[in-house]
Amino acid sequence: MGGSLSESECGTIILFKSAVIINDVTFAEQMGVEGKLPLHIRATTFQWGRRTYVMGILNVSPDSFAGDGVTKLSTALSLVRQMVADGADLIDIGGESTRPGSEPISADEETERVVPVIAAIRRELDIPLSVDTYKYQVAYEALEAGADIINDIWGLKQEPRLADLAAERGAGMVLMSNQRDVSPRHDVVFNDIVKVVAEDLRRATYEALERGVPSTQLIVDPGIGFGKTQPQNLELLRRMGELRELGFPILVGTSRKSVLGHVLDLPPSERLEATAATVAICVTQGVDIVRVHDVREMRRVCKVADAITRG
Repeated sequence: MGGSLSESECGTIILFKSAVIINDVTFAEQMGVEGKLPLHIRATTFQWGRRTYVMGILNVSPDSFAGDGVTKLSTALSLVRQMVADGADLIDIGGESTRPGSEPISADEETERVVPVIAAIRRELDIPLSVDTYKYQVAYEALEAGADIINDIWGLKQEPRLADLAAERGAGMVLMSNQRDVSPRHDVVFNDIVKVVAEDLRRATYEALERGVPSTQLIVDPGIGFGKTQPQNLELLRRMGELRELGFPILVGTSRKSVLGHVLDLPPSERLEATAATVAICVTQGVDIVRVHDVREMRRVCKVADAITRG
């Protein structure tokens, strides 16, 4: 059965040497973060706050929770071409399923899945590419093949050296808040999930900054579906705007996730409208990137929501 943990009990309260987070002073200001300055990747400039950017999902694992995994290189390339045509701003390539209960695979197997795909995309397209991995070997080989961003679902908890690699290679980093280490069954009731996530992201971004990653290369992800109960996932979406005080661009992935099935009692293949609802809400909360399967539809949602919210 699930218990109740305070922030300190679950280990997410971090003391940053002698630093103390003071009322009315944001974490970004205290850490000397430059703020949400543009991120330049290849021919793309991400002007945070101007509009919401769309990250297309490419799963090259056969057991993806959404049933969208592909194993043929030609199919992967075709999907990427379509996502680019539909308006994707960047593509996230993952080779290991991270659905609850999934078994991890070896770094060698994951590398074999993602690196040929990244290399093939890079030979044809100049779109920014992200590799969804928490393994050093996979990230290293992916960057060698042409990836630009490391998307770490563990926020440097599993492999802090990823920050060293990003710093050395000038790569971007997405750092996710993942509570599966203390709530592997997604049943722990945290006193304040937004506070837990904010403190965890402070820990992760501080670690990255200490290891030499420029603040302009960092993006944070609250980790919808990673170690939270379904009510906590909904609360995070409702209060997403509170994470803006961290001072980093925010990426959110809700596409087809179980929290939507929890509300609608529908399978992943029937969660398009639910995904659209969460994307629109994320836009109104100031989220900078949405990570989605259905690029064409969600790009349209973002365009309308941006017109209403940002003017």
